[in-house]
Amino acid sequence: MAREGKIMSRTAIPFQTDDLSSLARALRAQLLERTTVPGHVEVLNMLARAVGCRNFQQLRAQAEAAVVAIPAASPVEPAAAPVDPRTLDRVSRCFGSDGRLLRWPAKRGDQVLALWGLWSKLPPKIEMTEQEISRRLSVLNDFGDHALLRRELCETGLFYRTPDCRSYRRVERPPTAEAAALIGLI
Repeated sequence: MAREGKIMSRTAIPFQTDDLSSLARALRAQLLERTTVPGHVEVLNMLARAVGCRNFQQLRAQAEAAVVAIPAASPVEPAAAPVDPRTLDRVSRCFGSDGRLLRWPAKRGDQVLALWGLWSKLPPKIEMTEQEISRRLSVLNDFGDHALLRRELCETGLFYRTPDCRSYRRVERPPTAEAAALIGLI
């Protein structure tokens, strides 16, 4: 809708009734009381009254309150992907019998899976300095690049790092089905 050359945004307000017949009767009764054709705002108020609100403003307030009441963090769980035994075997061979990462996998998907294995061996709910996380990662790998591992853990979202890189913390989230299977193997 344009007014004086400006485009006005419009907020959608949901409108629902349990009984359409009752709504029609209420609207008809309100229209019969009138001697003139109602304007836009008057029709909005009539619709609101037909569903039990005092006016359109109350209907709008109820709709906005309903939007706020919806929990913000309610992610839909995707169907668990089947675990690929070949991938699991390939990545588990990158770890030694003591659970240390012997070599960095070549494929990106395998790297992320290996990071989950390291993630599981790092302490939860503990804030660590860069030196502490580096020390812990150097104990968990044999190929000597703890800086790569530290950076990759942050870039994949398995670890949180402050913008000044002074503080690191493990991000608590459920591992994928493949990651859970790998963690069980190592």
